[in-house]
Amino acid sequence: MKNFLILFTILLSINSIQAQEITGDWYGSLNVQGTELPLVFHLQKNDSTYSSTMDSPTQGGYNIKFDQTHYDNSILEMEIEAAMVKYKGNYDKKTQTINGTFNQRGMSFPLNLNREKKTTEVNRPQEPEKPFPYNSEDISFYNDVDKITLAGTLTTPKNKKNFPTVILISGSGPQNRNEEIMNHKPFLVISDFLTRNGIAVLRYDDRGIGKSEGDYSKANSKDLSRDTEAAIKYLKSRKEINNNKIGLIGHSEGGLIAPMIASNSKDVGFLVLLAGPGLKGEELLLLQKKLTEQKSGINEIVVNKSQQIFKGAYDIISTYKGNDEKLRNMLKEYFNQKFNNEIGENQLNSLIQSLTSPWMKYFIKYNPSTALEKIEVPLLALFGKNDLQVPAIENSKVFEEVDNKNIEIVQLDNLNHLFQESKTGLPSEYSNIKQTISPKVLDIISKWIIEHN
Repeated sequence: MKNFLILFTILLSINSIQAQEITGDWYGSLNVQGTELPLVFHLQKNDSTYSSTMDSPTQGGYNIKFDQTHYDNSILEMEIEAAMVKYKGNYDKKTQTINGTFNQRGMSFPLNLNREKKTTEVNRPQEPEKPFPYNSEDISFYNDVDKITLAGTLTTPKNKKNFPTVILISGSGPQNRNEEIMNHKPFLVISDFLTRNGIAVLRYDDRGIGKSEGDYSKANSKDLSRDTEAAIKYLKSRKEINNNKIGLIGHSEGGLIAPMIASNSKDVGFLVLLAGPGLKGEELLLLQKKLTEQKSGINEIVVNKSQQIFKGAYDIISTYKGNDEKLRNMLKEYFNQKFNNEIGENQLNSLIQSLTSPWMKYFIKYNPSTALEKIEVPLLALFGKNDLQVPAIENSKVFEEVDNKNIEIVQLDNLNHLFQESKTGLPSEYSNIKQTISPKVLDIISKWIIEHN
């Protein structure tokens, strides 16, 4: 018995040492199309099982939980079903490294991890710093339809009167007043540049974000348009604002919302759309999916199969008029059939939840050209030729075909969806580009607004 206890104690010690060797923080970087993407893995051991999370600092993603984490015989395996992410690596005790492969959606990348913490220095040379040569005021306004108060910042030129004023409308997803993404603050940069050039700017936190009330997860584009309408109403109450010179600048989804408002309002004097969608929602989603996957090097057979599967899903959503529970069941049956029941339960549920959100159901069905045809005020539509999310050629064509002489369309070389000067246009590139927005774009917007006011 004594010998057994000694052996048992030794085994416990060995297991404890092995657990300590693999647990903790691990650092590495993916190389995606020449772009470095730092990742941090956090491993823990609870009794006999392991758990882990992942950070992607430059993308603003933290504590992303892995569904499964296994470690045995120096082999580490982790998986996030919903994101189709898998990592498998071999722990090398001598070098204190984990050498492995990161897989996502059919793509494989070498990813070696070590204990050396990497500090990610963020260089954003365009980000303005105080003191500002203009007035800056934190304000709030009330959406009396949805009964929520929204918070934002109003910047106005000093010692000037009769200046034009714009409201910035952010792209899809919950955004703060600076439209902050991957350590970039494009709306802060736009606001600063325009106000320095004699144009007042109101930017605000999306509902449920920052200091704004409401629930973003339950809102669609039409709901969000009422927040902008409330911002217009607020500006009209300010004595220094010229009610005849209020315009809207919308980026991405904001470029869909702005025409929606202007087509039914006499309070909007002009529009500037930055990568504003022209295609119907389901067409745009399929196109951006296809272009992004092709640019990422995914096999063409996989790309085409994905197009066929998701077109079928969008068609179901677009034509369905019943309750959400039945829709979710229909989609579950559809995807199980298309994927031959090989898709994981967590991944399937996450996919269906995303596709049946209020925002997605509305977006899939919405056709922006309906509003564009009704607009009578001057409209400037800017597109980046490297944009994979709202591709320039296909969306510009819709604007060109609309019977509206007030629309001016400009396509700009080498600019991505954020209007950065870019190489690939892939979202993974956004964070590594120092530039927040091309100075050329800022100059075009400023001059166009002044010219039309």
